[in-house]
Amino acid sequence: MVIEKFRPGMKDVVYKRYAAQGRMLPEGLEYVRSWVEDGGDRCFQLMRTGERELLQQWCSRWEDLVEFELVPVKVSPTIQGAAAPDAENGL
Repeated sequence: MVIEKFRPGMKDVVYKRYAAQGRMLPEGLEYVRSWVEDGGDRCFQLMRTGERELLQQWCSRWEDLVEFELVPVKVSPTIQGAAAPDAENGL
């Protein structure tokens, strides 16, 4: 899970860069889903990769506009099995 906090006054710049260049993901880093906090000052993105270096590479492309917190997560053991397909879809 990537928690992005937009630097002061940079929210509009983030969205302009995204519109022009996309997410700018390195090969091997997969975007899964995202959520934006009410007020829009933070974004929570679920990403998938086996290499933390790829997350660091991606963050370096945005760190002039965004502060990052990287939190490794996995599907909870209590919802694995029959419920796992729903969990993967964020439900």
